[in-house]
Amino acid sequence: MSESASQTSFRVRYVETDQMGFAYYGNYAAWFEVGRVEFLRERGLAYRDVEAGGRLLAVRELSVQYLSPARYDDLITVRTRVAECGKSRVTFENEILREGRVLATGRVVLACLDRSGRPTRLGAELEKACAAS
Repeated sequence: MSESASQTSFRVRYVETDQMGFAYYGNYAAWFEVGRVEFLRERGLAYRDVEAGGRLLAVRELSVQYLSPARYDDLITVRTRVAECGKSRVTFENEILREGRVLATGRVVLACLDRSGRPTRLGAELEKACAAS
């Protein structure tokens, strides 16, 4: 992944694991969201401010490739970058790593909506944050 990627690290919590001791697969989508929020924050844009400005980012597509399981108490890193930035949508690519080893990869396409649920342009702040990657 490129140098412009954002990275954030945290430990897998017990509540995020299943009976087999692996991180539950559904958590990866939430971890990708953590990565996106931190990506924007590092570029000077809090997601709270995006919503306060009347723009909502709704998940349009989500794909995950699971390569190796994360387990309770693993220190994992979520690496996030913008793959594509359109007029009203943005595509993020993610990697989940443990000690430099890629455990999962993913892609999330977000559609920008106004408060009524209609597609709208990303706006200058989002475009600038995405272009900084």
